[in-house]
Amino acid sequence: MRFAAILSTLLFASAASAADPVMLSAKSGPWSEPGTWAGNKVPGTGARVLIREGHRVLYDTKSDSVIRAINVGGSLVFATDTDTLLNVGLIKIQTGEEYSEDGFDCEGHSGKPDATKPLPELIVGTPEKPIAADKSAVIRLHFVEGMDKEKCPAIVACGGRLDLHGQPMPRTWVKLGATAKAGDNAVSLAEPVTGWKKGDRVIITATSTHGNTKEESTTEERTITAIEGSKLTLNETLKMTHAGDGDYRGEVANLSRNVVIESADPSGIRAHTMYHKNSAGSLSYSEFRHLGKKDVLGKYSIHFHLCRDTMRGSFVIGNSIWDSHNRWVTIHGTDYLVVRDNVGYKSVGHGFFLEDGTEVYNIIDRNLAVSAARGKRLPKQVLGFDANEGAGFWWTCSLNSFTRNIAAECGNYGFRYEATPSSALKLEFPIRQADGSRKVMDPRTLPFVRFEDNEVHSSTGLYGVNLGEGVNRVGPDEKHPFVVKNLTIWDVHYGFRPQVPNLHVENLTLHRVHYGVYHPNYDNHFYKNVTIRQTNTEPFNRGHDDASVQYGPLVVDELTFDGIRSGGMPLIQISDDNPTGAAVTHMRNVKTVNWTDTSKQKAIANLGGGPRPTPKSEKGVPIYFHDWFGAGRTAMVVSVKSGEFKADPSKFREETPLTGNESRVAEVKDLTFPKAPEVVDDLPPATVITSAIRKDGKLTVRGTCTDNGTVKKVTVNGKEAKATASNFSEWEIVLDGETTKLEAKGEDAAGNVEKTPMVLTVK
Repeated sequence: MRFAAILSTLLFASAASAADPVMLSAKSGPWSEPGTWAGNKVPGTGARVLIREGHRVLYDTKSDSVIRAINVGGSLVFATDTDTLLNVGLIKIQTGEEYSEDGFDCEGHSGKPDATKPLPELIVGTPEKPIAADKSAVIRLHFVEGMDKEKCPAIVACGGRLDLHGQPMPRTWVKLGATAKAGDNAVSLAEPVTGWKKGDRVIITATSTHGNTKEESTTEERTITAIEGSKLTLNETLKMTHAGDGDYRGEVANLSRNVVIESADPSGIRAHTMYHKNSAGSLSYSEFRHLGKKDVLGKYSIHFHLCRDTMRGSFVIGNSIWDSHNRWVTIHGTDYLVVRDNVGYKSVGHGFFLEDGTEVYNIIDRNLAVSAARGKRLPKQVLGFDANEGAGFWWTCSLNSFTRNIAAECGNYGFRYEATPSSALKLEFPIRQADGSRKVMDPRTLPFVRFEDNEVHSSTGLYGVNLGEGVNRVGPDEKHPFVVKNLTIWDVHYGFRPQVPNLHVENLTLHRVHYGVYHPNYDNHFYKNVTIRQTNTEPFNRGHDDASVQYGPLVVDELTFDGIRSGGMPLIQISDDNPTGAAVTHMRNVKTVNWTDTSKQKAIANLGGGPRPTPKSEKGVPIYFHDWFGAGRTAMVVSVKSGEFKADPSKFREETPLTGNESRVAEVKDLTFPKAPEVVDDLPPATVITSAIRKDGKLTVRGTCTDNGTVKKVTVNGKEAKATASNFSEWEIVLDGETTKLEAKGEDAAGNVEKTPMVLTVK
């Protein structure tokens, strides 16, 4: 089609009029140059713009004019060496010569892109060449009259490339290095930071809510006025004290970036951003502020919408997403996305959110979630059971990696795994398999790829980690259990609620929580090295709390109670009912430190308070304290309501402080402490290439790999990559510069080799 014919077809395009024809690019060139545009005029306020296929327009200006909409069929590339500002209602990135003002759906472009043609693209910096450190690029999204309020303003990638890259920061958030007291005008960081500068906005997270359900935030916002080593001077003194000594410290996070996407009117109609299937590009070290449409489905600050594995290789790294009215990062029907080192601050509803229960092999690593507040159920949401109650991290399918993340001062949950079936919703979804096929299955039966080194503190709501409330005792089998390692929860109301069966926990610390291990579903639970400190109400709860029922074995090796003031409540509650006949508890190396209780009911193991119905089962749930009376001499503690006690009370006696008023003990010899079932590792690693950079005749390839065990190696085109972080969570390899096709795959120590390598063609 010739240019004149194209122009005529666009005069009355969607939402356009004869008075407002679509402005076309005439050729490649600077935005500010009249000759770049048909009609020899630079687009101004109200302009409807189409950048045609094959044209590369360099955005090189700071303009207060509000462009109505820009459709990018070619390339819109921001200058990296000058300050830029674009005010616009909608940017839509999709192939073709048609103009559209639909800020959500794509017009027939859901198919796979033509590999022979370049993708349409909006480029605001690249990973190799981000926006210069002393410059800024700002896209301010306005609602323009006549547009759809639910879909606009927006930036939407419809099978196109969207790249936003500001100046990198080695760390976007760090721990406090010392306690910052109320009245201080400076804070010390646990490590020096680079890339932070005077004028940056920072937050200092709350550390002393201790289950404050009034939702009164004690996280404080300040501006840096000076930096000296690891010391930040702030523009105002602190109103609160923020803990920064010992094992339990708050965080300082930088919200400022030199690439900014923002709503022009935060109190009015807000904007959103999204990627569709077959799109491309990544987001790094950019600032997303005042985005998200409150109570509107699908209109989030950052949204990957039904991309599946078509965007494998894309990442969301080092960004700040704050003051969102609808979540921070939504991963919807998308696999293999890398979400790392981001700061989420103030969200209505869940923050880092996996939406529909089919998402797998995503890597959620070292993100900070602060103040994800309670919202409402969204209309027509995929999973109706989700009440959107404000979790820092929320998911239904666990076959993903959650590592090194922290949730602070969030609404109802720090981390929430929820999968609640109903008569209207059967939990059977098409889930990607290791060979790339899809199989309809129950996501509740899938364990984590990895859940390790996570932390929750200072929740304003109820839970630190709620693992599976509502799953109705359905979970993975005992050979493929949920594995949780190195979890720290402090300054919250309910610490750890493990309602899944087949769970292995290693290195769990609960500090200054009202309830420690709470409302558990003890059914093949194995715990190693649990420390519960300053937890005075119910440190180690009975099965299903007031239901007082246990369905299978609970085994705990190394359990330390430190600084408990129990006030008559036992440290460990005995479960009453044993409906399967298989319930039993084994404990070893149980220690008490600084335990104070002046009441007559001081006891390590007893029935506990609250409702205590008469047991329904003949057998009770004995607790065996191995080596309690010496090597090979085990204490068997039972409830006085149990069948074991009633069968022969003379076998049992009181033993202070092991037993209380409703428990008794008998000695058992030569009882073997049970081992956890052998875990079968038949899950291969998942590998992602995140960058491939040509320089000086070489091709440097970097990526990430995740696995439920130890990664033995990552290969690219058959050559072994070098691990640059533990367990190949980051890796790199340098190849010959002529290489154009890459195939990366992982192999773990169990011999599992990745069946669906990542394949990438490099220009």
